[in-house]
Amino acid sequence: MENFRKVRTSEEESPLPFPDLPPDVVEMKVKEGSKIRNLMNFAMAQMELKGSRQIVFSGCGRAVTKTITCVEIMKRKLGGLHQVTKVRYKTVLEVWENQDPLPGGPAQNLTVHKNVPSICILLSRDPLDPNQTGYQPPEPRHGLGMQLGEEGEDASSSSTKGLKRPLPPPCEELLTKKLQVQVPNSPRGSGTTDRQPDCHH
Repeated sequence: MENFRKVRTSEEESPLPFPDLPPDVVEMKVKEGSKIRNLMNFAMAQMELKGSRQIVFSGCGRAVTKTITCVEIMKRKLGGLHQVTKVRYKTVLEVWENQDPLPGGPAQNLTVHKNVPSICILLSRDPLDPNQTGYQPPEPRHGLGMQLGEEGEDASSSSTKGLKRPLPPPCEELLTKKLQVQVPNSPRGSGTTDRQPDCHH
């Protein structure tokens, strides 16, 4: 195979594995070389500006991880999304071309059929059937409401800011450690004064 080089890859077209999808649903086909920022800018515009209720992310082979990453970012930025995940196999055709054909040697081209794992994830603002396989309810918002609100306003002007994860509030670890230390102390309230400086480190 050292004289062969891959010249073309094509995957079989197959219908999306979700029943009752609107005909105009946006499908984000994630490829191995896709840039996550570009995918997310387009997907967020569809959901926020054009008011789409549902969006599908799909990817196969090495693009599966990137597909899941896009979905997780979208769930974190929009919140309240219902999700259905379908995993299946797709047939990918690879065409390899002989770079150094010998007279009477092997064929000019080889076609290889590969079965690769493929993932399709449907995100929906509207409730979905919780009994279907692969359903995940919206994640509860634990204290992210305020941060999501702030980011939502300028998500269109700065795309990179929205991709950063919100940092945990400072001092949380320090406070819990401090409280554990204070338990044996006599309850004179002396702990409250020396708890302050640690917080501002």
